[in-house]
Amino acid sequence: MKDRSKASPYGGEGWSPREKSLKEEIGTIWSSCGVNNEWTRLRKVLLHYPGIELTGISDPDKVQMIEIPFIEIIAEQHDEMAEAYRNAGVIVSYVEPSEKPPPNLMFVADLLFVTPEGVILSRPASSVRAGEERFVAEKLSKLGIPILRIVRGTGTFEGADAAWLNPDTIMIGVGFRTNKEGAEQVSSLLNEMGVESITVELPPGSMHLMGNLRFADHNLAICRHGHLSDKTLEVLYEHGFSTHFAPDESEIALALSMNFVTLGPKKILTADGNPKTQAFYEDLGLECHLVDISEVTKAAGGIGCLTGVLERE
Repeated sequence: MKDRSKASPYGGEGWSPREKSLKEEIGTIWSSCGVNNEWTRLRKVLLHYPGIELTGISDPDKVQMIEIPFIEIIAEQHDEMAEAYRNAGVIVSYVEPSEKPPPNLMFVADLLFVTPEGVILSRPASSVRAGEERFVAEKLSKLGIPILRIVRGTGTFEGADAAWLNPDTIMIGVGFRTNKEGAEQVSSLLNEMGVESITVELPPGSMHLMGNLRFADHNLAICRHGHLSDKTLEVLYEHGFSTHFAPDESEIALALSMNFVTLGPKKILTADGNPKTQAFYEDLGLECHLVDISEVTKAAGGIGCLTGVLERE
C-alpha cells in the first residue's frame, strides 16, 4: 500500500508548487489589470450606466448633487463618453447591480484604487454612498480582477483622493472624503509592494484630490489655483513635475473642465464647452478629445469621476 504521506496532496511526488507571484499571475490566472501611473496608454475602464437610481429624487442635497439630472440626457452623454473611450481603443466594462443601487454609483472612480497587483476597494465617507463598493466588488469578481483590500474599521477612503506620481510613489489627499485611518490602511498595503505613500492635506472646499490635480504626462501636472497646499506643490517639484495652473476658475468649478482622463501621454478626454481651458490645454501641447457632460455636472461630477481606471500600459 502506498505511503499516503508521500502522496502528492502531502507534498510528495506529483506536487506542483505555486511559484509565481500574484503580479506574475495577472493576465493568466487573473484577468489583466494594473496601474502604476496616471499618463500611459489607457487600456481598460469600469463605468456604471446611470439609470433607475436617479428616479424619484426630489431634493438634490439629500443625494449630494447640485441639481437633479434628466435621466435621458445624462444617459445619452454617458453613452457618448463610453463611445469616446472605445474609439480610443479602450475596453469598457460596466458595473451591473443586481438591485437598485444608490444614486451616485455612476462615479466609479471614487470606489476603487488600482495597483499593479489588483484593486483596493474604497469605503466612501457619506452614508448616501455607503454600500456602493459592494456592487463594484461583484463586478470585479466577475471580471476576474483581484481585490487586495477593503478599507475597514472607521477608515474612509475614496479612489479619487489618490494618484500615482511614479511607479514607486503615490499621493493621497486627506480631507472630508478620505480620513487619516483610511489613508494609513491604503499606505500599509502599498508599502508591502514597495510603494511609498505621501499624504497631503486638502483645503476646505475640496471634494477630492482629483478635482485639484491631474496628470497629462510623466512630468506634466495640471493644478487648480488655491486648492493645493505648499507641501503638495513641493512634492510635485521634488518628483520632477512642471506645474501648470488652469486659467478659468468658473470653467473648473461649474463645468469641471479639470476633471479629465488621460488617454495616453499628452492625450486627454475632457469636457466640451470650456474654450479657455481647452485653449490652455492645447497651448501645453495636449490633444483634446471632447465630450459633452453638462448634465453630469449637475450631479457634482465629471469625466474623471465617472471613470474607474482598471488598466494602463
